Amino acid sequence: MKIATWNVNSIKARLEPAQAWIKDAQPDVLCLQEIKCVDENFPREVFEGLGYNCAVHGQKTYNGVAILSKRPLEDVTPRLPGGEDDIQSRYLEAVVTGDKSVVRVASIYAPNGNPFPGPKFDYKLAWLERLHRHAKRLLANEEPVVLMGDYNIIPEDKDAYNPKAWLKDALFQPESKAALRRLENLGYTEAFRALHPEAGNYTFWDYFGSWERDNGIRIDHILLSPQAADLLRACEIDRDVRGAAEKPSDHVPVWCELDI
Repeated sequence: MKIATWNVNSIKARLEPAQAWIKDAQPDVLCLQEIKCVDENFPREVFEGLGYNCAVHGQKTYNGVAILSKRPLEDVTPRLPGGEDDIQSRYLEAVVTGDKSVVRVASIYAPNGNPFPGPKFDYKLAWLERLHRHAKRLLANEEPVVLMGDYNIIPEDKDAYNPKAWLKDALFQPESKAALRRLENLGYTEAFRALHPEAGNYTFWDYFGSWERDNGIRIDHILLSPQAADLLRACEIDRDVRGAAEKPSDHVPVWCELDI
């Protein structure tokens, strides 16, 4: 089963590139982030025409996540537990049945946290703590779990072309990196790093000339529960998508293959 994640930075603006990549890559499951639309404005018909079921947790103008699946989506759960007053649409979870077993997949759009320091950074850390608590609970089910999306965290120096440029940014603060490590310490495996330990692999380039210089960062991650990590067969970044589209997202897809 090929499971992918992509921050599209507005599904309305990136509909054509999204269709083109889906037709070429043929993911079985695709988690989208930053769709920037309410549920009823999500282009379901387009993706249903490509053979996908859609689950959407949208928000007007900002945020928003979705899960597309060639197989039925069950136990669809929007919103991360623990934030009853949090109206931001950043988390969506569903169960997909494969040929051999089920897999629980979550589309994650973690807060950016800038400007740092400040209330937005405090919210980022609180949100990541909620994710940690929920991720811990999910492990108790002893099932394959894939927590994937835009974490807005640069894990290490080798995940940035120019680490020094990010020293005062929320994405690169010790507290942010520690939050990601805490998830891994629960028993989750960061899929890309498990297969690609080398530096120089990025998933995001801003719109101010960074793509041309390959001045990127790696902030889109796939975390696998032990049961999912045992089934990992491949994990790649489709970086060519950034240069192929006329109006590309500033992120590119990341995908893994699980023997499910």
